[in-house]
Amino acid sequence: MRTKELRFGLAIFVASLALLLVRFLVPRPIGMADNGDGWRLLCKLGSKQLDRPSEGFVRFSYGAGVPCTSDYVSSQSWLDWLASKAGHLFGSSAILNLLVLGVGTCVLIAVAITAAVTGLDLERRGKVVATALLLLVMGDSAFFGYFSSTLSEGAAFLGLLLIAGGLLLMHRDGARRYAGAAITVLGGLIGITAKSQTLLLIPLFVLAVLLVKPNGARGKARWALPVVVLAIVGAGTLAVQSDGDPANAEYREANVYNAIFDSIVDGKHDTNADLAALGLPQSFAKYIGTGWWTPGAAKTDPLYPRYRDKISRRNVVQYYSTHPERVTEILQQGGVNTLTARPDNLGSFGELSGQPRLSKEYRVPVFSGLAALAAPAGLFVLIPIWVLLAWAGVRAFRRRRREFGLVVFLLTFFAVGQLGLSALGEGVEGVKHQLLTLFPTALAIVFGVLSLLPRAEDEAPEEPVFGEDDEPLTEEIPARV
Repeated sequence: MRTKELRFGLAIFVASLALLLVRFLVPRPIGMADNGDGWRLLCKLGSKQLDRPSEGFVRFSYGAGVPCTSDYVSSQSWLDWLASKAGHLFGSSAILNLLVLGVGTCVLIAVAITAAVTGLDLERRGKVVATALLLLVMGDSAFFGYFSSTLSEGAAFLGLLLIAGGLLLMHRDGARRYAGAAITVLGGLIGITAKSQTLLLIPLFVLAVLLVKPNGARGKARWALPVVVLAIVGAGTLAVQSDGDPANAEYREANVYNAIFDSIVDGKHDTNADLAALGLPQSFAKYIGTGWWTPGAAKTDPLYPRYRDKISRRNVVQYYSTHPERVTEILQQGGVNTLTARPDNLGSFGELSGQPRLSKEYRVPVFSGLAALAAPAGLFVLIPIWVLLAWAGVRAFRRRRREFGLVVFLLTFFAVGQLGLSALGEGVEGVKHQLLTLFPTALAIVFGVLSLLPRAEDEAPEEPVFGEDDEPLTEEIPARV
């Protein structure tokens, strides 16, 4: 890598990190309040505090708590562990200091942005535009608070950007390609294992890595590095899942329960018919709107053990297969939740900030603000956006900009899959769960727009894609007279 490129990359990193730190700490630190699930990660550090201020405020410092165990699998626990060790190194007595976690995550985001921008085949001005757009996504008020929280969405956002940056770099030559491979491995391990929902990334990640093709690479030169990347990420993912509760299966019944009594049997349709279709007794109508952890939920009913086998994915899928109109309505609500972006029940500020309970910050509302304006339309906005992104991906392939196409398609397909998975399979907390639809959509929009910018003059195009309209090069042989 040339010295000029190194200097430019360092400038991107320093500028991105400085802006992210200002975004995080000025005029006061921000984060995301615990929705009640934070104990699953705090247990791993020995810091489950029973008096933590759930939902309304962010507690930025966690001391030692009551002993507890958790088999919850999330790469966020790695970030928390590193923040815990770094905090102790700098003299913090807290088991977990979210300020340290936020600063450390800002460093990783700056690395990811630098990787993505360095991997783009754009002119210098285009790379500056790319940096600004990526900062607007990562710093958006709907996403940024999760980087300083006890929740696992932050790891998912970070992993997706690292994957995108790594894939872009892997299309380059020399040292950039190997740096891209390392970043892709890091992003894959963090992104895929962030939550059970992000396991949906696995087939998309495998396909995207296998389709990486640097200019002029053939045979072993093309395939060796992607295979190594997949082997490391595959082994790491398997090890992580085997060391805890695989795919967080202990929450499977809870998720299905929430899908049934919050989405399907919602009291707004034919309740008796829906309960009958699910094989549940009519008396369960009184549990409409309850969640798995709600006091007095159906699981406390004496009849529940008899019907427990109906609280299953198979039963819910069977219901969906015979009620396509309800599937459409639930997906539309998922689209509305996606564009709403900001959960009502989670605050952004600390207990001592002077802000009212449940207050939210709106310092960088670009993507989430536009999304909120369009929220009532739901899928009527999202589907056209995804169609345009698919067009941008196809265009990128046809214009020999494969790297843009791969990243746009990976992010778009993941967003589409997440909307269905969260809307149909979880039920409660729809706005929060659909952030894994909104974030990759916003990131895909950025890379789709960047694919339209002029290519750097010193970047050689790939070989023509099969089906290109370009005229083949032929040699003219003069006819003999």
